[in-house]
Amino acid sequence: MIFALICKDKPGGLEVRLANRPAHLDYLTALNAAGKLKFAGPLLDDEGKPVGSLVAVEAGDRAGAEAIAAGDPYARAGLFESVEIHPWNWVFNAPEAG
Repeated sequence: MIFALICKDKPGGLEVRLANRPAHLDYLTALNAAGKLKFAGPLLDDEGKPVGSLVAVEAGDRAGAEAIAAGDPYARAGLFESVEIHPWNWVFNAPEAG
C-alpha cells in the first residue's frame, strides 16, 4: 500500500533542513533502491522556500510507514513540527498503469 507522508517544518527550520539534506537524500536514495519510494519533494512557501516534505512510500501497513517516517534524518534532527501519514490511492497517471 502507498502512504503519503506530509511533513511540515518547524518555524525557522531552514538551517536544520540544509544541514541534514545530504543524509536525507541518502535515505531517500536507499528507499528508492529498495523499491519503497514512489515520489518525494519539498513543500514550498509562496516565495519558493522549503517548508516541509511530501513523500510517498510503499509499506505493508501503517506501522511500516511510521517506521520509514521516523527513520528520515530530517525527523531524527527534529525538523518537523508535524507529520501526517495517510494511505493513498494513486488513480491518475500512476506509473504502473502506463
